[in-house]
Formats: sequence, C-alpha cells, structure tokens
Amino acid sequence: MIDLDHAATTPLDPRVRAAMFELLEDPEAQGNPSSVHRRGQRARGVVEQARRRVASALGVEPLDVTFTSGGTESDALALLGCARALRAQGRPCGILSAVIEHAAVLEACAMLEAEGHPLVHVPVDAQGRIRQSELVESLASHPEVGLVSLAAANHELGNRYPIASFAAALRELRPDLRIHCDAVQAFGKLAIDFHAWGVDLLSVSSHKIHGPKGAGALIHRKSLTLAPLWKGGTQERGRRVGTENPLALHGFGVAAELAAQELDERADRVTALVVQLRAVLAAIDGVCIEGDPDHAMGTTTCMATFAGCSGELLTIHLDLEGIAVSTGAACSAGTLAPSKVLLALGQPRARAASGVRFSIGHDNRPEQLEQLAEVLPRVVARVRAAS
Repeated sequence: MIDLDHAATTPLDPRVRAAMFELLEDPEAQGNPSSVHRRGQRARGVVEQARRRVASALGVEPLDVTFTSGGTESDALALLGCARALRAQGRPCGILSAVIEHAAVLEACAMLEAEGHPLVHVPVDAQGRIRQSELVESLASHPEVGLVSLAAANHELGNRYPIASFAAALRELRPDLRIHCDAVQAFGKLAIDFHAWGVDLLSVSSHKIHGPKGAGALIHRKSLTLAPLWKGGTQERGRRVGTENPLALHGFGVAAELAAQELDERADRVTALVVQLRAVLAAIDGVCIEGDPDHAMGTTTCMATFAGCSGELLTIHLDLEGIAVSTGAACSAGTLAPSKVLLALGQPRARAASGVRFSIGHDNRPEQLEQLAEVLPRVVARVRAAS
C-alpha cells in the first residue's frame, strides 16, 4: 500500500517501535506512575523523561507540558478547560475561532456555546486565508470574547498561518486574552516556538509525528488555570486525571525528539515530493489544487478537487489500486458529506464533494508518486464515466 494519507496518521518510526519494545522488556517499568514503590517510580521516570523530550522539542519547560490521549483531547482541554476557568473567575469567556478549524476545535466550541459561552466565527476567503484585520475587528466588536483558537496549519488545505503575527495583533487590543493554537498538523513539519508565537495554549499529537496513537500533549503556561475535563485523581497536576500510559508516552517522547532533530532534513525531502505531487495533479484536466499557494506548508497536505468526480469514489478506487488517500479529516471518515472546509471556502456543494486530500511524509519515495501518476488518470476517467 502506498500511503498518501499522512495527515490522518503517520506510520510508526522503526526507532520509536524499538524504544517501545525495549521498555516492554523492562519489568521494572511496568508499574503505576503514581505508586511510591520502586516499580512505580521507574514508571514515573519514564513519563517524566518523555515530558522533558516533548518540552525540549517545543522550546518549553517540562512543567508546561500536560499529557493527554491525543490532539482531540488536547484541544478539548484547552478550550473547555480555559473557557470554564475564565467564567469561574468572572472574566470574559466567549470564544473566537475560524470556520475552517478541525472538528476537535469546532465541536468543543459548540459544546461551550451550548453551555452559554458566546461563540464568534471568523470567515475565510476562497483560498482559506484568514485576514488579520478581520480577526482584530471581530475581537474589538465582541468584548465578551476571552479565548481565541486558531490552527497553525489547516488539516485539509495545508495552509499555514502567521500565528505569531495574529497573537501580537490580538494582544495589542486585549493583553489579557487567552490564545490557543491547534498545532497538531504543524508539529514535526514547521518550526514551532511556543514563546515566540505568543500563545497561551498549544495542542500536539504523537501519531502525527510517527509516534504511537493514544498520546498527545497540551502545552501551556504552567501558571495557567484550567478546569479539568473530569475529576478522579491528581495526575498531571490535576489538569488531566487518570493513570498515565508510560509506554505510549515513551514512544511519543522519542518521536518528538527525532522530529526536532530531523526537522530540516525531513522538510527538504518532503518539499521535493510535494512539488512532484502537485505536478501529477496538475497534469489531469479538471483538477484544481485548493488552498493558498503563497502560504502552504509545502511539506504535506494537498487538497485537490476533481471536476465531474465523487471524492468518495476516487478514494475507494485508489484504494483498490493500493493507494491510500482521503476525502478530508479522518474524524469525518465514513460520511458522504462534502468537505466542510471546502464549503466554508464558498465552493459549490458538487465541487466540495469532489475533494481528495493527498498528504505526504518523509517516508514516501519519488517512485511512489510515479506510480500515482500512472494510476490516477485512468482512475479519474473511470470515476467520471461512472458518474
């Protein structure tokens, strides 16, 4: 199988797998990290080593890292935890976000709106660009907003956004504002500097950087007050209760360290592959590559629409040819609905339904894209004929 769906998940790095197997062979590391005996303390050491590795990869201190089960929970803890804490403090607790955010953000926002938190959505243009002036104007006209959530990179279009510039402009108007950044798709692909970006909260996930599933982190200023999503323990300083998973976190830590060390090398390799991918897509009549060409990550995601095709059928037919792609975010898999991101760009429903997301990783090879170039034209022709 040729994996061109890295935005959904990435294959486990063999070095990460080896580190996890090595830990599994250590009986002293199989304790509960909250236990005071030797096995518990050995497990605690594994968790804290992982925390140091993730912190180092993101330029923060270990106490700035709260481990979660992944990007979705990190987004939920950031938004629900922060907004609820602001309300408890009697401060503005409304949320401002963009219409093309990941479902993990949009649905957390919807939950907060149902609880009575005001919600404001900023529109985007036909290329998925967010205008800084519109962000500032929206904040200025909604004093009830106390929290802003914006992604560093869009999960379907591959657009990257100037989070540091956005944050500076918003803080100039409201110094006390809380700013969250969903960096799940950006981590391991773009250089991230939590402090230079000027945000308060930042979400990342292990399985997007060739680590194991079931592990993620919320990066935050260590003094920040967050209401926990549930009660039942004191783990993660009470912010995320429940027994930590040392094995998954160990893999996450190793993956984060490798991603930071190899960032430039991986980016160079993948950028060349994306150029090749775009050429393959551009060679087919009726294909439009969506998004902002001037501010694309250039290192993974590429959303293309195919005139006269069903994106679902294209995905199925490519799978039959041994090529994995998707019609959008993995959390929306199994639905026949058009891409919400493309609809938010103002695309007609038929065009939005023809979208296919191609996403590349540093483990892909040029010959795999050469195979795509052979397969894709006949698959498109077959699906168009069926339509």
